[in-house]
Amino acid sequence: MATNNANAAAQLARTAFRNHAVDLQRFLIRRVNHRQDADDLAQEVFARLLRVRDADLVRTPLAYLLGIATHVVREFRQRKHNERVVFDSGMADDLCEFPDQMGPAGIAERLELQDRLDRALKLLPPTHQLVLLLVKRDGLSYVEAAKTAGLSVHTIEKYLVEARAQLRVRLDEI
Repeated sequence: MATNNANAAAQLARTAFRNHAVDLQRFLIRRVNHRQDADDLAQEVFARLLRVRDADLVRTPLAYLLGIATHVVREFRQRKHNERVVFDSGMADDLCEFPDQMGPAGIAERLELQDRLDRALKLLPPTHQLVLLLVKRDGLSYVEAAKTAGLSVHTIEKYLVEARAQLRVRLDEI
């Protein structure tokens, strides 16, 4: 029985790949904005399709494939969000340049501020958070940030102003 399920799943995956790989790729690229990530996610989608138990019950392979892709994209975004590494380059530079002046109290204050900023940042809407990080942390121009985020330059400017205002309010609350 398990062999029949595996054969049916393999046949479903072959057919889906042949008929819908381009549609899947287009779907993924629109959601993750990077071809390499989309390629990796497409592999994961087909790997999951190979593990489908009752593949012979799948009547609309494209819809089923896009359903799997939706879950894979959601998991990918969640992983990306959780992987964010905080690095205070200003504090690192200060420590290297003025090691005697950055005593434990100064470091503790900077770390406390960094923690408050991190908590306030997490309260921003995801798109505002992304725009702020692209421009401020990564140093991208508005045009580069717009291309990376898949937004217009006007939207980048608007979200950046809104994010800064929200951060000021939230930092006072925290």
